[in-house]
Amino acid sequence: MLSEPRAGRLAAWGNALIAGMVSPDDAAVAIVGEDAVHRVEGLPGEAGPVGLTLALGRLRALGAAGLRVALPAPGHPLGLSGPPAFNARALEAEEAVVCHGAALGLVPEVYEAGPSGDVHVEVVWHCLPVREAPPADVPSLGEAERELAEALRDATEVLTRLDVAGSGPVAEAAVAAYRARAERSSGREVLAPGYPPRAVRVLELAQRVGALVALAYENGHGGAVSASEMAARGEALRPVERTARRALVAAYNSVVEERGR
Repeated sequence: MLSEPRAGRLAAWGNALIAGMVSPDDAAVAIVGEDAVHRVEGLPGEAGPVGLTLALGRLRALGAAGLRVALPAPGHPLGLSGPPAFNARALEAEEAVVCHGAALGLVPEVYEAGPSGDVHVEVVWHCLPVREAPPADVPSLGEAERELAEALRDATEVLTRLDVAGSGPVAEAAVAAYRARAERSSGREVLAPGYPPRAVRVLELAQRVGALVALAYENGHGGAVSASEMAARGEALRPVERTARRALVAAYNSVVEERGR
């Protein structure tokens, strides 16, 4: 799972731009990040791909009052509202941005070239029609925060039990992530201007949980030596990963939901 999905950067800084808190150029630079360039293709009124600055301005002119994130996975259309063609493309990319106030969505396609350590990355956002409906399975910030704490606590117990004979750092990472849920990362801007502190807190914890899940998978089966223990580890990780994705979406979408209220 991506700790900082490109859809998250686009939505967060796009929302800050729509709220008048950053300039178009600053928003574009933040969205591109370490990539080489981002373009938007299929934007209404444009014959070909355009740059981010123009695209964000055009989306506002078309009625977009906010941007939401979707992070779907097989069997879990998180943040999507249809139609099937858009959902399928978003599922393939594992992320998308859905406009609030305009029936449009954006799905990234990533192109990479070059040797390891010097990879040139270009991103094309495909602008497609979407169904204007509530996004699927997105919790509130409060719900996301509670679910993260509960899921991580349960998973930590299982991982600790399975790791007693082997991969101890996995269990230790789980405990550290759980204890760090109230910590703030010093000097790092994890969300764009305009987001509430609770959204930052939820996003940081969700990213830590995502790192835990990735670490657990990267370390193989650790001390889980039997088939039943391997199955137990998988059962422990799947709901944690799902909860972390839901929390990421809740954090990125919180400013739009707040405006809606």
